[in-house]
Amino acid sequence: MIKQIIWVSILLAMSAIIMPMLFHNGNTGTKKAEIQSQAPPETSVKSYVKTPDTKIGFTVLENGQAKQEKMSDYLPGVLAAEMPVTFSGEALKAQAVAARTYILYCTAHVNPKHPQANICTDPGCCLAHSGETELRGEWGDKYDENIAVIRKAVSDTDGEILTYAENPILASFHSSSAGKTEAGKELWGDVPYLVSVDSPETANDVPDYVTTVEVSKDNFRETIKSYKPEAAFSDDASGWVGKSEMDGSGRVKSVTVGGTELSGTEMRKLFSLRSTAFRLEYKDKRFLFTVTGYGHGLGMSQYGANVMAKDGFDYKEILSHYYPETELS
Repeated sequence: MIKQIIWVSILLAMSAIIMPMLFHNGNTGTKKAEIQSQAPPETSVKSYVKTPDTKIGFTVLENGQAKQEKMSDYLPGVLAAEMPVTFSGEALKAQAVAARTYILYCTAHVNPKHPQANICTDPGCCLAHSGETELRGEWGDKYDENIAVIRKAVSDTDGEILTYAENPILASFHSSSAGKTEAGKELWGDVPYLVSVDSPETANDVPDYVTTVEVSKDNFRETIKSYKPEAAFSDDASGWVGKSEMDGSGRVKSVTVGGTELSGTEMRKLFSLRSTAFRLEYKDKRFLFTVTGYGHGLGMSQYGANVMAKDGFDYKEILSHYYPETELS
């Protein structure tokens, strides 16, 4: 067990270096595009002891200033920003636990982007957060009703987090998957609780579940060459794209373009794709990406969690499904 803990710690530390190069703005939530772009490097971690939200404090970087917050006050704003209030109550509870876990993971690690604070409000780095003014503007006369739903999901899971080897996990989550979530080993490390699992959402459950991106052949060539100057392109654009290698979750692991190999994550970043679950074709003198799902695919799918909740699964079962090998502490 000690060797396993050390190995996981090393992998998480390595992710701080690797993840910024791999992710296009990191995770993707249903309401705020792209969150948790990197895992803070590993530091000393103490075994977690369940603590009420009113007793959990941490620092938040907002508008360039670090301020002290309590979990009980701050987490409702995170939940409201990261998941639609219209989602099922059990899905909201699962998201509350995931977000609380992520915050506590960050309190045990130093993020080099903002060492003066545990987390920040930039959804491209840590977690999105909406204050009362923003939520009143969004919800209007439904504010009181909606915030009560959000606060209930938080209070019903008071102090609960996911742990592995008695420590908070890196509780990654994303908007939607294309049938399966991504395995951590495909992106930044073989961590026991970030493995590929089935995810039930379909186009009937997710708005813009399948999207397309069209790129002219000139734009396509220049975009690739700006990143891979050694790429060679003939006059026949239909031969520019070679074989694609898929990973176990059905996402593009790598693709050959202009005789050079690019990862699916690199292609996602270059062409602003919603995920690496894409199909690339050349037709009608243009390159067409057909993309399924949204986000990097690690951890819990938010729309998948909502479908599971509608099918009768409670938040504990949802979390156990998306984060196997973890314990709800």
